[in-house]
Amino acid sequence: MKKYLAECIGTATLVILGCGTAMLVGCDAANGGGYILTALAFGLTIVAMAYSIGNISGCHINPAVSLGVLLTGGMSAKEFVGYVVSQCVGALAGSGILALIFGLGNVKDMTGGFGANGLAGVNGNAAAGLIVEIVLTFIFVMAILGVTSKKANHGSFGGLVIGLTLVVVHILGIGLTGTSVNPARSFGPALAAAFSGNAAPLADLWVFIVGPFIGAALAACTYKALEK
Repeated sequence: MKKYLAECIGTATLVILGCGTAMLVGCDAANGGGYILTALAFGLTIVAMAYSIGNISGCHINPAVSLGVLLTGGMSAKEFVGYVVSQCVGALAGSGILALIFGLGNVKDMTGGFGANGLAGVNGNAAAGLIVEIVLTFIFVMAILGVTSKKANHGSFGGLVIGLTLVVVHILGIGLTGTSVNPARSFGPALAAAFSGNAAPLADLWVFIVGPFIGAALAACTYKALEK
């Protein structure tokens, strides 16, 4: 249960700091600074969580990462289900906290939907969005599997490597899909947006669930083949 609680807390923190930053600074093409701030917020949150809950749960805080670990033999199917449920609960909790902060403080949400992902950057093309999410998740999960491998020799720098990888993935992906690479991170804000009256993010939510899972599965298979 400690692992599941850690995953819940970690995912909530990722949504609060990552999506919260996006809501505050905006991520439109005319505001490049917002891109960088949001990318850094997501990446640095991963760094912080890696060094705080990594020794408890491995700091997946992402169902796609958990799938990659499952497929490479790092966890059981039962643990995988527990991790995914905990991560989704954490994402919902984080989105709820953002709703309270922005609602009570009467702060304008610059994203218009709790930092939820969308396909505006690819002109609504689901196929293009799917490719973006598959490729970016593949890169991210490959980095995680490599840096956490028993053969790796990165010492205490693993969390930093993973966090910086998420930063660079966001720098490209924000302008295209908002960058998910994490089904839980997409699920929580989309549901919160729907409850607030904006159901648009739910229409394309499947892209940000299917894409990361495919990317993670491909990364796991590729890594296993290369590691032999």
